[in-house]
Amino acid sequence: MSALQYLGGRLVKAAGPPRPVLDPATLEEVGVIAEATSGEIELALQAAEQARPAWAQMDAKSRANVLHRLADAIEKGDRRRVAELMTREMGKPFPEAMGELANVASIFRYCAELSRDEIGKVAGPIQPGSFQYSQAFPYGVSVHIVPFNFPILLLSWTLAASLAAGNVAIAKPAEATTLCTWAFLELLGEVLPPGVLSALAGGAAVGRALVESDRTHVVAFTGSVAAARAVGIACAERFKPCLLEAGGSDALIVSDKAPLEVAIAGSVTAAFHLSGQICTSAERFFVHRAVHDRFVAGLVEGARKLRIGPGLERSELGPLVSEAARAKVIRLVDDAVARGARLETGGRIPPGREVGWFYEPTVLTGVTPDMPIFHEEVFGPVASICAVDSFDEAVKLANRSEFGLGASLFTTDLAEAMAFVEGIESGMAWVNNPLIDNDALPFGGWKHSGVGRALGREGLNTFRRTKMVVVDATPKVHDWWYPYPESEFYS
Repeated sequence: MSALQYLGGRLVKAAGPPRPVLDPATLEEVGVIAEATSGEIELALQAAEQARPAWAQMDAKSRANVLHRLADAIEKGDRRRVAELMTREMGKPFPEAMGELANVASIFRYCAELSRDEIGKVAGPIQPGSFQYSQAFPYGVSVHIVPFNFPILLLSWTLAASLAAGNVAIAKPAEATTLCTWAFLELLGEVLPPGVLSALAGGAAVGRALVESDRTHVVAFTGSVAAARAVGIACAERFKPCLLEAGGSDALIVSDKAPLEVAIAGSVTAAFHLSGQICTSAERFFVHRAVHDRFVAGLVEGARKLRIGPGLERSELGPLVSEAARAKVIRLVDDAVARGARLETGGRIPPGREVGWFYEPTVLTGVTPDMPIFHEEVFGPVASICAVDSFDEAVKLANRSEFGLGASLFTTDLAEAMAFVEGIESGMAWVNNPLIDNDALPFGGWKHSGVGRALGREGLNTFRRTKMVVVDATPKVHDWWYPYPESEFYS
């Protein structure tokens, strides 16, 4: 078994030493990967440079046709193989891996047509006979540093926009999901011209080399706050634009006017989907005291019904991605309990699941803002509940966070819904329907949750820069040009 890199549009044997990839559910070896060498990074950069001019100069309709052919290849390809590898690499339940892949082709189609819609605007001229407009151009070479939780979908969000804008791209998948990324890229076949897309395996050093290279021109990153800050600083030092998505600790408010059965069912999914390893997972719950006990009882009942096991079995909750990820969850839960929080369910490794990085869906009550679990991103299957006396108190506490990615509310009161949308400090707001995204609407956060937007027209504009243009078809001397007439001087 050989480790691979994706260079210039095809998988090739990696130059570096292989190391094993372990299934987080069984700790069995799934395959091998290798850190990209400096030589392989150079090959990827060279391939991008060679492919860049022709791809950028291709007309919008032809480029859109290529993206539609990519979507066709994804829809017709063996997605089950990609999904199985994803499940075995990072633990995602197989139905969720298939669901992720089912949502990929549409983003390529959407960006294909959006990029044909407009590339600028014509302004009303400030001088007669002058044609004055703006036009968008690609940056050149885009870098895509992708997390493990939605490795194919999140790559596609920014890759589709970048390619549609006329850039070529180099991706770096997460180390935990490199094998499924290679399998996905194989689906693309020979649709893209050689060099338009390369991908390199590895960790922070590979990402740093790509970000800091003077031959890359725009960066899309999803990951931790600390890593996003480092990427942002490196880009700022080079005047290089970047899209940073740095996670969150999303709030979910349950009003005393909530449809309680709906709120409970939605909260089970919002808190425990993908074992809580979603940037927009609901982690901090603010529940009106009038419905608190009934909500907690329902949430606990829902959590206990969830099946825990390997993602290729019949389970809703797979393992966490690594031992370190589970250790962080254990630390935060144990600390909260030590500080006075009440453990309603979970809070332990499931009996009989000692192999692998499993953790029970956990519900804590009595959580307060002085606890670290209130402020840190848990990224695990934990719902931390605070009882509140009013809707206003819930919004105030929800905003008491350095994060601002998304937030949710369950209510039947339209006035509350509108006040929530206006008052919550987050890039996305969901009322009675958490976690939803839309190819046509911008995805991104406020505060420490990130800078910039993926998806929608904003996502396309992330990967193109504008130029103001003034064209006078008939050359003439203008009356404001030098020299000034004598009558203009002060006397």
